[in-house]
Amino acid sequence: MDANEHRVSSVSKADTNEKIGKFWDAHDFTDFDNHDLPDVKFEITCAVPIEIELFAAIEKQAYRRGVQV
Repeated sequence: MDANEHRVSSVSKADTNEKIGKFWDAHDFTDFDNHDLPDVKFEITCAVPIEIELFAAIEKQAYRRGVQV
């Protein structure tokens, strides 16, 4: 980016850090939150402790079958 080229903030439309700071001093991020969309996407996983030798055998079989452990 050229030294004279300014980037504009997507929310505040400000082009300097000072203007962006002033904008956020007067606003809250919840003013721009879309309540119809989930905040985050996540996946629930479960960890089960097993012996290292058994895990190695599972990895080997998964590799042979072309699937993930």
